[in-house]
Amino acid sequence: MAASRRRAAWLFDFFLCGVFMCETGAELTMKCDELRLGQYICEDPEINNVTQEPLGCTNSTAYAPCFPAPNITCKDYSGNETYFTGKEVGFYKPMICRNVNGYSYRVAVALSLFLGWLGADRFYLGYPALGLLKFCTVGFCGIGSLIDFILISMQIVGPSDGSSYIIDYYGARLTRLSINNETFRKP
Repeated sequence: MAASRRRAAWLFDFFLCGVFMCETGAELTMKCDELRLGQYICEDPEINNVTQEPLGCTNSTAYAPCFPAPNITCKDYSGNETYFTGKEVGFYKPMICRNVNGYSYRVAVALSLFLGWLGADRFYLGYPALGLLKFCTVGFCGIGSLIDFILISMQIVGPSDGSSYIIDYYGARLTRLSINNETFRKP
């Protein structure tokens, strides 16, 4: 009977430690930027109306202030434990900014749809040789115009300078996934 009580007490402690991050009765305090989703809320960044990217981008990164939930205690960047009431900034969450150079996604799609047979979409995106070729062949007899419309609409073909399209910040953006040496693969 005593063994089953000890086992039940151990399971209860194990459950509590899983929920409250404790170790052998002592409570561990985690870093603020390691809080779980739901334990903090981040403000939306200020958006530049021209580029539709967050203001203050340096090295392709902007930072949004995040507020830990009330009654959360975590360690700030200096390592001090802080008790939060929900109104103090606990950490800054990095957000990726894209490199944009003035090429609008809406304009590119509209040019491709209506004037793609003249090569206007390729001229706009900075591909003058392909634009001239499409102009001389009337959009490769329409087939090239259709293919370009699909490629531009899917954001596969972009500006020639390697920048990204200007797309509304909360609009539909394409996120390219790639596999490299740093990619984690499940065994």
